[in-house]
Amino acid sequence: MKEEPFSSEIIFNLDSQAKELGMGGKLSPENDESSYKKRMQQRKEIQAERLQVRRTKKGLLIVFTGNGKGKTTASLGMALRTIGHGYKVAIIQFIKGGWSTGEEKALKNLSANISWHSLGEGFTWETQDRIRDEQLVQEAWQLAKKYIKNDSYKLIILDEINIATKLGYLTPEEIITFLKSLNNRKNHIVLTGRGASDSIINYADLVTEMKLIRHPFKEQGIKAQKCVEF
Repeated sequence: MKEEPFSSEIIFNLDSQAKELGMGGKLSPENDESSYKKRMQQRKEIQAERLQVRRTKKGLLIVFTGNGKGKTTASLGMALRTIGHGYKVAIIQFIKGGWSTGEEKALKNLSANISWHSLGEGFTWETQDRIRDEQLVQEAWQLAKKYIKNDSYKLIILDEINIATKLGYLTPEEIITFLKSLNNRKNHIVLTGRGASDSIINYADLVTEMKLIRHPFKEQGIKAQKCVEF
């Protein structure tokens, strides 16, 4: 007999209880350790229920966007995690490609399960060729679709694809339509780059926006450096 999923109301109530009990530490109001331990025991029990009711698994669409640094870095952390579990990863860079990066060298040395493709030729002010840029984006997208349809790849990172859509070389609707056409997709797809479209953000399962607070290039005139930028 198929097990019925828990209702969203149950999930909401458990989440509310967890929030009310809090994280603990010195944020909790108790002055004595016995009362504090009782609160944390309640929190532990609620947390166990929260994990129990969330049973669904699916291939996720994940977006890292925003003006702050760390979008590609976050996706590569997922790549490291994935190869650590023994799965295959495909990384396709849509705009970057004019230089050799430390992360590409490291991941290729770590595992044979990494397929890395840098299909861009640099920023628009470097290439100065919109026709060529669009051609490369379309080639990268066709390659990306092959990896996405390949069940042996657990994670597919489409680096700077949000920039490609922002520049008009690929439409967000084309990406969404393709993903909707796939039945029971198991792999996870990561889209990086600033300026992710509203339609991509609304369709995605997980969206993180990197917020710029300070940057050495802007505030101090410091150029990109090894180990930090590439």
